[in-house]
Amino acid sequence: MSKTIAVIPGDGIGPEIMDATIRVLDALDCGLKYDYVDAGVVALEKHGDLLPQNTIDKIAEHKVALKGPLTTPIGGGFTSINVTLRRKFDLYSNVRPAISFPGTKARYENIDIITVRENTEGAYLAEGQTTTGEGDSEVATSMIRNTRPGMQRICKYAFEMARKKGRKKVTAVHKANIMKTSSGLFLTVAREVAKDYPDIEFGEMIVDNACMQLVMNPYQFDVIVTTNLFGDILSDLCAGLVGGLGLAPGANIGKDAAIFEAVHGSAPDIAGQKKANPCALLLAAADMLDHLDMVAKATRLRAAIRDVMEARDRTTPDVGGTGTTDTFGDAIVERLRATA
Repeated sequence: MSKTIAVIPGDGIGPEIMDATIRVLDALDCGLKYDYVDAGVVALEKHGDLLPQNTIDKIAEHKVALKGPLTTPIGGGFTSINVTLRRKFDLYSNVRPAISFPGTKARYENIDIITVRENTEGAYLAEGQTTTGEGDSEVATSMIRNTRPGMQRICKYAFEMARKKGRKKVTAVHKANIMKTSSGLFLTVAREVAKDYPDIEFGEMIVDNACMQLVMNPYQFDVIVTTNLFGDILSDLCAGLVGGLGLAPGANIGKDAAIFEAVHGSAPDIAGQKKANPCALLLAAADMLDHLDMVAKATRLRAAIRDVMEARDRTTPDVGGTGTTDTFGDAIVERLRATA
């Protein structure tokens, strides 16, 4: 049985890491077919639109997309493509695993934390952002809007995911001591939802303390659930615990669609030089396989990545090797074929 996914190669290093990732997926014999579509600067140059309607239509048709990094031009009234996709498909849950791999410059070992971030509400709403006055009288105003249904579904998603993956604890991170309405609603709902999952330990932590605790003792965390702005910050902090964004996959999941991505940027300064580490996108592909109920293949892929990194076999310079994007992919393909 085959499954077609939409593939967005992306900008900068995107096509290079996507090529390596597709070769690895083919070596896993997943039965996947690929419908390539454009977004980002490439799409703007080819179609006059950062996010062409055809791309939106294909994601809606296939319901699953694998996306390379995209560039949103600064200025000119351009809206973030990632934010647009999340809103267009109501991708309310942003899932960011942070897992230790060998060969990195990380300060910790054996980290395994998943951040579940609400993706469509909170402080990132375009509505309610205004600037009035001039000079010393200029005032910038921004609105934070959380809804009970929005908070319920993100908290429920975190607990359901924790149960499915055999996780033991969910920590709700908030600022309800100061932001008593928006963050207070999130915390209230998190406490309510937690009561429906007595098999999972529930904790709560103020966001500034959570940042400190993650740096001092990250092992106390398992699954973190939080609102949009805090999740954006905490997920990058967690990526720093395991070596940086080069090992940071992301999943944007809604009821009717899911987009899996490398969360790092398009790195135009090294585009075309084959220096880019493909691991973030490869790990996103593994998360996609989990989503498609190909858990055994996802496990094999992560094991192959770990083996290649531990051996520093043709890996890229950022993880201690002397290889290229292509040779990194080749080494993973060889291990997958050896264990087929």
